[in-house]
Amino acid sequence: MTAAGWYRRLPSPAQGTRRRRGTHVSDRSFDLIVIGSGPGGYVAGIRAAQLGLSTAVVEKDPHLGGTCLHVGCIPSKVLIETAEVLEICRGAAQYGVSAGEARLDFAAAQKRKQAVVDRLARGIQGLFKKNKVTWIPGKGSLRGPGTVAVQDPEEKTTEYRAGHVILATGSVPAAIPVAPHDGVRIISSDQALSIEELPGTAIILGAGAVGLEFASMWSAFGVKVTLVELLPRILPLEDEEISAGLEKILAKKMRILTGSKLTRAAATATSVRADVTLPNGSAETLEAEILLVAVGRRTNVDGIGLETTRVKLDKGRVIIDPYGRTDEAAIFAIGDITPGPQLAHAASAEGIVAVETIAGKETAPVDRRRIPSCTYSHPEVASIGLTEKQAVEAGHAVKKGVFPFLGIGKALVLGSTDGFVKVVADARYGEILGVHMVGPRVTELLAGPAGALALEATAEAMERVIHPHPTLSEAIAEAVHATLGHAIHI
Repeated sequence: MTAAGWYRRLPSPAQGTRRRRGTHVSDRSFDLIVIGSGPGGYVAGIRAAQLGLSTAVVEKDPHLGGTCLHVGCIPSKVLIETAEVLEICRGAAQYGVSAGEARLDFAAAQKRKQAVVDRLARGIQGLFKKNKVTWIPGKGSLRGPGTVAVQDPEEKTTEYRAGHVILATGSVPAAIPVAPHDGVRIISSDQALSIEELPGTAIILGAGAVGLEFASMWSAFGVKVTLVELLPRILPLEDEEISAGLEKILAKKMRILTGSKLTRAAATATSVRADVTLPNGSAETLEAEILLVAVGRRTNVDGIGLETTRVKLDKGRVIIDPYGRTDEAAIFAIGDITPGPQLAHAASAEGIVAVETIAGKETAPVDRRRIPSCTYSHPEVASIGLTEKQAVEAGHAVKKGVFPFLGIGKALVLGSTDGFVKVVADARYGEILGVHMVGPRVTELLAGPAGALALEATAEAMERVIHPHPTLSEAIAEAVHATLGHAIHI
């Protein structure tokens, strides 16, 4: 049954201006209302409209796009690109270019960042207009399975009826009791993107993707960075060889303290003092102008009315089936508030699956084992599928191939040879189980391996795929050859 058919079976609200406890009940109704306009929500809204569903997207912020566009993926990558350009300019002499002294104009970089963000936000508005998606400004919450209440910026609340609702409310940076954000000296990643002046020194707590991206960026900008990670290695979710390879490279640019625990942080008018317990049990007090807390994200599920429904949570995340259904038939959930990696591209894919399910179309659930992971440090990290350790734990007899970018002509052309590609394959059947990379622009190389894993390709099949020369992608081909015991250029 389509969503539209389901909606027509709902009781009709009174028309016009009926009020309930100061709430206006709209005479507008929709087949689908999406709460949240991040990469999960806005994509779901557009796909729903394409499928003929009358669709509204509720957004509490004054612009569309959510965290990813405004205080996450996009603004951080604009500044990371600035950092990379700065480093290229500083090393221009190796290319035979005399460029003079390269200096950062941080205000100009921030201005460019905002221009990119604003342009993309206008693009989403244009897509909503083109696809006839209604944007409802305000904070959305559930009042039962078929009703969404929206409190607009003037604090007026209006109720809307919908056949289905998709929750796409995302997440925010997590805070910790020993170092609560003050927005000045102890800051979150959101706040770090809007600082007007760079610090001279910084402590970054957390060596996951966010922490490493800021560490790489700020280091290139001239900030003296100390990176503190509780777990034994940086990027603890990546393949161990990738983590070790990246740490070896980054240790030349910053101080890295793994296996170290922050026990206290105290801010003054000019600095932050952070007490850290090191792996050997000794204590050290670090001091810097800013402490960036990058220890993960917490879900935005408070205040969205889940208590008025049968929707269930597990450790703060909404329980769903493979198609995004919650325990309430008319309510779906996607993105950061659900189990799995908190990634923009995962949310978009989940949004499409949820909408196609609501519309009664045949669809396939997102394969959470094969969601690409990217870290935009310098060099970059990109991976998909099982790590070597995960493959062994899953019962596979494993063969692997590793090939360094040092042996790739295009990497030498670019002047960027740090890193390598690692391919993990099943030894018995040859199926490629995972591809893991650290090196130049590897996030751009990941789509090819993603396709290979989706098609359950073998190393034998992949070695016959001709990779263009000279390109960085040849490192993938060479790593595949290496799994079969005959890499050519090493």
